[in-house]
Amino acid sequence: MLRRRTARRQRVRARSAGPRDRMRQFTVEQANRMLPLVRRIVEDVVSQYRRWQDRVRELEILNVGRSATNPVPRAEELEREIQLLAAEIDGFERELTALGVRLSDHAAGLVDFPTTVGGRDAFLCWRVGEPSVQYWHDREAGYAGRRPLPPQPGAAV
Repeated sequence: MLRRRTARRQRVRARSAGPRDRMRQFTVEQANRMLPLVRRIVEDVVSQYRRWQDRVRELEILNVGRSATNPVPRAEELEREIQLLAAEIDGFERELTALGVRLSDHAAGLVDFPTTVGGRDAFLCWRVGEPSVQYWHDREAGYAGRRPLPPQPGAAV
């Protein structure tokens, strides 16, 4: 299943991404059009990040009794798995970056789409579970500074 998702992403990325997309500015409409692909990638990030955290916690517990004279084979297996999961998460983050989207929180599945509001740099903000891009915030404000988008359909930010 993961291979199919990756192949689908690669096809879409080949059509939509390029070096200039890294600094692109999104309208609400553009961000929402890209959301199905972004949602799939971010859902994978959240899932794999949760697995990564679980493995790190397990390794920390095993390391309490681990020493040169008392090796723990499961710990070595966990270290390899942690590295593989981290590499996979990094790959997902690179996919988002190539699309021009910034991953803000791995656990919450929070992403930002660069935009301009009132002539100032800002972000359109979306998180896993939300049906569409409905919020924005100043670049410095972060998640705590999220504000709802204007309620009119097609309204410019």
